[in-house]
Amino acid sequence: MAIFGASLIYYDFVVTPFEALVLVLLALVASAAQLLFGWGFFLYRKRFSVGSFDEVRALLKAGTATGLTLFATGLITGYSLDHPVAVGLIVAPVAVVLMFGLRFAERLRALSRSVPDKQVVRTLVIGAGEAGTNLIRQMVTTPGTKYWPVGLVDDAPEKSNVQVYHAKVMGKLTQLPQLINQTGVEVLVVAVASPSKEMLGEVQRIADEFDLQLKIIPPLDELLERGIRSADLRDLSIYDLLGRAPVETNVEEIAGYLTGARVLVTGAGGSIGSVLCQQISRFHPAELIMLDRDETGLQHAQLTVNGNGLLSTKETVLADIRDAQALREVFEAYRPEVVFHAAALKHLPMLERYPEEGWKTNVLGTLNVLEASESVQVERFVNISTDKAANPTSQLGYSKQAAEQLTSWMDQQSDGRYLSVRFGNVIGSRGSMLPTFTNLIEQGGPLTVTHPNVTRYFMTIPEACQLVLQAGGIGNPGEVLILDMGEPVRILDVAKRMISLSGKDIDIVFTGLRQGEKLHEELTSDHENAMPSAHPLISRTEVAPLSITEIGYLTDSSTIVRSTMTTERSG
Repeated sequence: MAIFGASLIYYDFVVTPFEALVLVLLALVASAAQLLFGWGFFLYRKRFSVGSFDEVRALLKAGTATGLTLFATGLITGYSLDHPVAVGLIVAPVAVVLMFGLRFAERLRALSRSVPDKQVVRTLVIGAGEAGTNLIRQMVTTPGTKYWPVGLVDDAPEKSNVQVYHAKVMGKLTQLPQLINQTGVEVLVVAVASPSKEMLGEVQRIADEFDLQLKIIPPLDELLERGIRSADLRDLSIYDLLGRAPVETNVEEIAGYLTGARVLVTGAGGSIGSVLCQQISRFHPAELIMLDRDETGLQHAQLTVNGNGLLSTKETVLADIRDAQALREVFEAYRPEVVFHAAALKHLPMLERYPEEGWKTNVLGTLNVLEASESVQVERFVNISTDKAANPTSQLGYSKQAAEQLTSWMDQQSDGRYLSVRFGNVIGSRGSMLPTFTNLIEQGGPLTVTHPNVTRYFMTIPEACQLVLQAGGIGNPGEVLILDMGEPVRILDVAKRMISLSGKDIDIVFTGLRQGEKLHEELTSDHENAMPSAHPLISRTEVAPLSITEIGYLTDSSTIVRSTMTTERSG
């Protein structure tokens, strides 16, 4: 059509039979070239949605290549056939515009059939960025969609005039109650890739007030991997309300000491250890040795890192950090250059009942790992500690404080860099508060909370592990690095929110603080001075070293261990 149209205009609509034959030949050449190039650029292989940017891009490539082919044909035949050489340059843009028009018309026709049926629910989308606009496109163009967007909400001034199909930005988040009344929606969707927990909490409060469903989109990494689909919308969880935005880490600092190194992780089968191994593997260490006394935990770690749980390769090591001789043999065999010490006993009430066990694992076990590391000249040692080591009041706190001090002492005895990383509760770790609350809710309650005003710090496991790896890169010898845990969260509020999200009527019972348990946790001790580090979410402090001679007299008698630690805590 473009060839005949442009040529007729060129010839003033007077074409001889010979010129008509030339036009037919050019049309055949153009058709063959367009089919060839279009096939090569996947234009005619149903790879792209009709009228999409991807199809437009392929069409531009094919049309340009066809136009150049016509231009070359004109150069070859133009003088002998008395045909204008520039016809290819004139025809190509005309043809591309016509093909654009056909595809746009087809897209409009498809959209005209995309009308909501009686089963869909009216939906207000919060977020007019790329995630929100893509979600609305997907909602409108998907047959049988469950949700029909009626509008958008966004606080950014530059988004105030955004409109996607029929849905336009109707106001800001502060106007959400009025917009809900105005639109009569039944569902709110937070279409922000990394929403803050404060924003989610406010939207959840408003949704509860108006008895609306609240949905959110998948995490950012899933969006990057496969895009957004309305079928992936999910209910808000307590993890979303407690989590934070993804941590910005300096990859160069991390990769600098992990890439190409032999890395050993103790406690690799635990909640933190397994995620730590998974993140370390992304930096391509020469070897990643996963050590634990829990064979099932090791299998899980191997599954997350390598995609198999065969337990038949040398990367998994079954050993107990209490066994100094076995540990020394492992270190001699593997000779790690970097060690992350995540193995520990962590349940405060259990260690109050069995302080000797906490001493054997958290203190003597740590000492065994430190000595084994020093024997093979480990270059970097990172001891993973807890906020309970700051102003300790429990057996757990005292044992982890001693581990920090032993790490500081070993740094003075060794040429390597030995440091500790201290943080609070991690969301979703085995045996932690949130899984426990979830199980109690599933059983019908009651939900047990120690005290109405008790607060705790929370951090997601991936976030904690990212900061641990970052701390290993920036920490100075002998320091304790303290991760920024954000604001403490009241446990009673968490319990109430989880009950609300469950939709069940469950009672809350207060059991009282347990022995050694604090009302509010701290990240630094009274005598410690927290200083900034190279990362905004990590601060640093120093602890007094505790030599092996100062604890040696305690290692022979569990009775002395119990009485000594209990007396120290009381005094």
